[in-house]
Amino acid sequence: MQGLEVLKEYTRGQLALRNGQDRVEIWCAFQGKIYDLSESRLWIIGKHYEHWAGQDLTRELPEAPHNDSVFRKFKIVGKLKE
Repeated sequence: MQGLEVLKEYTRGQLALRNGQDRVEIWCAFQGKIYDLSESRLWIIGKHYEHWAGQDLTRELPEAPHNDSVFRKFKIVGKLKE
């Protein structure tokens, strides 16, 4: 499969460490993909309003004032292992 990047899988425990506190990475998951939010000024301390980095935000997004298009700004760094 030339040209297709294989995404590394991360467990929920590994994702939880990328919360901007335990490690410098600020990541979150959405619909099985893990996004790097480290460059966003809105996530600078690993928190964005009542949402915390290092978590799967799939269930929280319907309550947000924006839709899932916000994730297009961020690099996908892996996928969440089920």
